[in-house]
Amino acid sequence: MSYLSHFECASGCGAGPFDPRERHFLCPSCSLPLLVRYDLAAARTWSRDSLAERAPTMWRYRELLPLLPDEEPLTLGEGFTPLVHARRLGSSMGLTNLFIKDESINPTNSFKARGLSAAVTRARKLGASTVFIPTAGNAGNAAAAYAAAAGLQCQVFIPKDAKQAFVDECRLYGATVTLVDGLITEAGRVATEMGKLHDWYNVATLREPCRIEGKKTMGYELAEQFGWRLPDWIVYPTGGGTGLIGMWKAFDEMEAIGWLVPGRRPRMVSVQASGCAPIVRAFEAGTEKAEPWENAHTSADGLRVPRAIGDFLMLRVLRESGGTGIAVDDNEMLADMLAVGALEGVSAAPEGAASVAAVRHLVAAGRIQPHETVVCFNTGGALKYFDMLHP
Repeated sequence: MSYLSHFECASGCGAGPFDPRERHFLCPSCSLPLLVRYDLAAARTWSRDSLAERAPTMWRYRELLPLLPDEEPLTLGEGFTPLVHARRLGSSMGLTNLFIKDESINPTNSFKARGLSAAVTRARKLGASTVFIPTAGNAGNAAAAYAAAAGLQCQVFIPKDAKQAFVDECRLYGATVTLVDGLITEAGRVATEMGKLHDWYNVATLREPCRIEGKKTMGYELAEQFGWRLPDWIVYPTGGGTGLIGMWKAFDEMEAIGWLVPGRRPRMVSVQASGCAPIVRAFEAGTEKAEPWENAHTSADGLRVPRAIGDFLMLRVLRESGGTGIAVDDNEMLADMLAVGALEGVSAAPEGAASVAAVRHLVAAGRIQPHETVVCFNTGGALKYFDMLHP
């Protein structure tokens, strides 16, 4: 069963509601993202006890995922990733309750599998023959894998300077890869032009409503893994920001259906690279939107996002949660890739290591207290970044 109801504009412009049985991308009125809405009053009859016998994937929460009544999800086993109690790493910072949510265990080695499982499920149901995506790397790998599993064609647009491992993995799954001069913003421009020309289905970040629904399941999993309580802090590496936005949406939904005590929310932290930190800068300036970051540079490909269409949603989450934004240097990321590996046996991409570096800053500043429960998100594995270990 699914309690799927409709799509609505995230900006509150008043457009909609929109029928989930039809193709929708950005709001036709204001060109901002659409969000999936459910009949949460009806969903109060859904007991969390029903989860006990379900498969350990993100689709265990299918009642509040974008499925139509006659629809089955496209899955490669994504989700329900380990929550590692990082005792040795935490002890090195004076923390007793530091945890790593290890998304590297997902198919294609990153959290991107969640969003693309949901988005390609919707694209297949709506009759798409080809999906397209601009990417810094991991999202393209996931899109290519799920398109292959669905029997769809996949067009990936990626910056020319992306790591070869990302390009090769897309091709492994049969995708057509177009290398683009410039950053992911330029890849997005070229991809959109080609997508419109050929009537391809757009699965880019927040350009359709369902990727965020896959990402929000990280919030459901944290609640379930912590016994239906939430940590004090969630520290999350932020490029396009769907995970940050999605988890906050998940907390809204779980409170509405009676699975969580209202108001006991974590402080949310957006972690970015010092060479590309538009959300951090906007948060510190007190603005509602983020200006594009000029000359963006960082070794963490997933954080090299100079402009995000969901900037206003990310900033809203940080402020509503009493959280913050922190930028860390690439050398800090490298140091914590090694620390996480050596102390906890976890393979962390630089984006994941950035969240650990941010915790160090928050502890040093006295924001995080020794007794508080902190979750760092390792959004992907180190395998595609081993070149960083040999500068």
